[in-house]
Amino acid sequence: MSGGVNGAGSSAIRLDRVWMTYHTREAETVALANTSLEVAPQEFVAVVGPSGCGKSTVLSLVAGLIKPTSGSVEVCGEAVAGPSGHVGYMLQQDCLYEWRTILGNALLGLEVQRAVTRESVETVRRMLTAYGLGEFERHYPRHLSGGMRQRAALIRTLATRPDVLLLDEPLSALDYQTRLEVSEDLYRIMRAERLTALMVTHDISEAIAMSDRVLVMSRRPGRIKSSHRISLTCERQTPIGRREAPEFRTYFNAIWKELTEDGRAVGLVPVVART
Repeated sequence: MSGGVNGAGSSAIRLDRVWMTYHTREAETVALANTSLEVAPQEFVAVVGPSGCGKSTVLSLVAGLIKPTSGSVEVCGEAVAGPSGHVGYMLQQDCLYEWRTILGNALLGLEVQRAVTRESVETVRRMLTAYGLGEFERHYPRHLSGGMRQRAALIRTLATRPDVLLLDEPLSALDYQTRLEVSEDLYRIMRAERLTALMVTHDISEAIAMSDRVLVMSRRPGRIKSSHRISLTCERQTPIGRREAPEFRTYFNAIWKELTEDGRAVGLVPVVART
């Protein structure tokens, strides 16, 4: 990793009293209102909330794609002034180029950064092998399953060695079974790479199963309503294994109740997913 987090107790991600207002010719929309949050180094935090509450806006601010109307955004102790090498961003779709091989796709971020070297290519090849794609490096995306494509997209993001990984509904395009399988892959890879992760999802079960902490956002204008530290007693500390923990349903019910306190929680997944 690029090692931008300095000192014990430093925040990898920090938003302090952020307001975000979008302006058009017709009107202005307040997306975020006085929003503050912190994510510790190597912590995995999930954000849930109703559709349109500003979850993806939070990711865009951390990625440096937009600037807040007021307040401050920091990554690895530095004010965010634009996109940087500290942050990797994984979108809902895998966005693989069909005319490039899997290895070629995995190297794309390094090419953009003009950081392709013999050593970096070998590092990417080792990652492909370590995460089950080594024999497919010369194949094209159309030859891979949806789960394998998403794994390739993650390796492309990790190849640039970010400190912070942003995940915007990374599993939403997959069917239920594949979604569970890929959640295991994502969890294993991110823990192995010791990444800080901030994930937006509409799936409450997915948030609890994958994260150290779940933040609940209010309806627009979005703010952080609560933070739930996830502690599950189960033999297998993996996304599937964690769903079997006796505390899982308690967390689910508490978060669901919060999301429905001020009305119907539009766009959320209301059922505890079966294993």
